[in-house]
Parts: sequence; structure tokens; C-alpha cells
Amino acid sequence: MSVALAVPLDMRKLAEPRARREERDGVAAAVAERDAALIERYRAGDRSAFDELVRRYQRPLYYLALRYVRVEADAKDLAQRAMVKAYGALAGFRADSSFRTWLYRIAINLCLNHLRDRKREEMRPELGEALAAPASGGERALIDRERGALLRDAIAELPPKQRMVLELRIYDELPFREVAELAGCTENSAKVNFHHAVKRLRTIMGGGTP
Repeated sequence: MSVALAVPLDMRKLAEPRARREERDGVAAAVAERDAALIERYRAGDRSAFDELVRRYQRPLYYLALRYVRVEADAKDLAQRAMVKAYGALAGFRADSSFRTWLYRIAINLCLNHLRDRKREEMRPELGEALAAPASGGERALIDRERGALLRDAIAELPPKQRMVLELRIYDELPFREVAELAGCTENSAKVNFHHAVKRLRTIMGGGTP
């Protein structure tokens, strides 16, 4: 079954103060440090350490895959395949990037291959079910849902790199350094793509001109 985007995007999250950016970078550093410790434990023979990595990333990988493939069953399968592939390759992980970046790259490549194999020309949400569902909470809820559908539709129309940068930054809350690695560009280019994506979305949602 095709689904709409699993996690709603609050437009307020697009305006990120410097303090929030610094907090995000600090969290990313702490996550990388914890992951590195688990990998060392695994390499030392503690197989339960990888189980902890699975528990930590299985759900984020599922939502990452869902944004690409839009089908719950496929997203679950791809998330599992990403963890299995990471398990098989972990001995060769050189820590040139963080484990999270490495793992997300595996998942994204699997998703892109999946889409290519199915010859899907578009990576956009199916909004019919969401729009057809009855509104809850009256007129305000209906307006909010329609705006959410418009925003998801707008995100689907972004150029591929802008869309990837925006989703990794907003939904996965990755620092620009990791976003850049996954998008295959410089950190400055990731910031520029994010800026253009936000500007485009605000124009669509506000009804203005670019």
C-alpha cells in the first residue's frame, strides 16, 4: 500500500537559529562517539553491540526508505537489507565518515537501486488516501491536512539534490557535514541547496513569487 509521507514537516523547523544548529552538531558528535564505541565492542567479540546498533537505527532507516519508495512493506525490507549489508561489511568499515553516514549511504543506494529496478520515474507521495480520509477536529484540521498535503507535494517537486538535502536535514536532523557526504557535495553546496529548497517551499506555501 502506498502511503503519504510518514513524518509531517512543520514549516517552522525550516527557520533554524544558530543555537539549534550548534546543538544539532553536538548531538551528531555524541551519536558518532557512541556508535564508534559499539563498533569497537563488536570488533572485540561482543556480538550484542551490533544488536544495539540495529535497535538504534532500524526505525530511522525505515522512515528514510519510506520517503523514497512510499510503500511500507518495501521500506521495511530495504531497512532490514541495509542492516544486513552493514553487518556483512562492518569488518571493513574504516571510519572515514561516521557510522550513521555510512549506514545511511548503504540504505539510500539500496533505495535508488530498488526504484531503478522497478523503473519508477517519480519519487513522490501518493496523496489520494490522505486527502480522501475524513478530517478530525473540524475545519482547522482539514485546512492543516490540506496544507500538509500541499507541502508534501511541493517537496516531491524539488530537484533531486535539493529534496535529498532538505529531507536529510529536516526529517533525519543530520548536520550539514553528514548531509553533504550523503548528497555527494561540499558542505557549502549542501547549505546552498537547502536554502534554495526552503525558499521554494516558502514561495509555494505562501503563494508568492520566487
